[in-house]
Amino acid sequence: MSARRIWAMMRKELIQVWRDPFSLLVIIGMPLLQLIIYGYGVNLDIRHVPLCVYDRDGTQDSQDLLKHFQATDYFRIVHVADNYRDVVSNIDHGVCTVAVVVPPQFAETIHSSDQASVQALLDASDSNTANIGTAYAQSIVQAYSASVQIDWQRRNGLPPRAPNISFQPRTWFNEDLESMANIVPGVVAMVMAVVGAFLTSLTIAREWERGTMEQLIATPVRKLEIEIGKLVPYFVIGMIDTALCTAVAVWWFNVPFRGSWWVLFVCSALFLITVLALGYFFSVIGKTQLGASQMGLLSTLLPTFLLSGFIFPIDQMPPAVQWLTRIMPARYYVSILRSVFLKGTPVRLMLGDVISLAIIAAILITLATRAFKKRLG
Repeated sequence: MSARRIWAMMRKELIQVWRDPFSLLVIIGMPLLQLIIYGYGVNLDIRHVPLCVYDRDGTQDSQDLLKHFQATDYFRIVHVADNYRDVVSNIDHGVCTVAVVVPPQFAETIHSSDQASVQALLDASDSNTANIGTAYAQSIVQAYSASVQIDWQRRNGLPPRAPNISFQPRTWFNEDLESMANIVPGVVAMVMAVVGAFLTSLTIAREWERGTMEQLIATPVRKLEIEIGKLVPYFVIGMIDTALCTAVAVWWFNVPFRGSWWVLFVCSALFLITVLALGYFFSVIGKTQLGASQMGLLSTLLPTFLLSGFIFPIDQMPPAVQWLTRIMPARYYVSILRSVFLKGTPVRLMLGDVISLAIIAAILITLATRAFKKRLG
């Protein structure tokens, strides 16, 4: 193996990338664009849910309950109805997602220590928002109920009685429960997977389409030297993109970074080698840039988005799909990123993910090396 020939292949590939405006756009524009779109667009935090209210009691107590809804960031009162038909019409037309109806004699019921019911109507066409809206509304009503109970006991000369069970949650690693802190590290994995596999899927296919493969075969450069010379430039580009995405995640999106930088970049290098080998394999068997790039995108974009735990929890998937995720390198890398960013997990506790990623990388490198033959036909 000759370092001089490898350097010549690397220089040739860098010149091709530099002269190709589309490749430059993918290298520079795609990572930032994906990070911004997913960072701002994919948000699982529910705030300012449009709320309609219908107060059938019209007392100070019923208004006090509705003010509890108005005082939170979870709901935004967009309409005050005066009959049921108005409530139904606003839900049907999408004006509000949740409607709260306070029944008649609400104040009289709570002051007599009887149990009062407050009705909530929800548009469940978006089940996620409906479920979260139900939980928010229930917590507000329960908090109001506890304060009313204490006031009633004081008015009747009874000492305030604390609840038998108290619930005191403490959140670790993502204290404010911000979905952005959970999503942005996954976006870094998606950017690296798509950019790495897409760019390398064009390397060998480009040579066949431009008719330069025959010249390359005629040179004394060995096939392993061709592979290394073509992949190293994209490895360097991918690591630069990783550093850029990490900087944007930490200093723009304010995602906490509690781990080790060297662990992040070593694991990122391992994942990048995996997706580069995958893209190179598709470039060898695809023969055309269009076919190879499509295989590269399909094998990285959808699996990283759907089967890596990036958006959907793996433990909630059917068992067969959970087994399928075991062959997805993005699954292990997303887990590593979240552990490094949010938990600061030491590398010895991530050995399972690192070893799995290394095994997949070794398999793909072997396949890519064996698939490329330095001959025509």
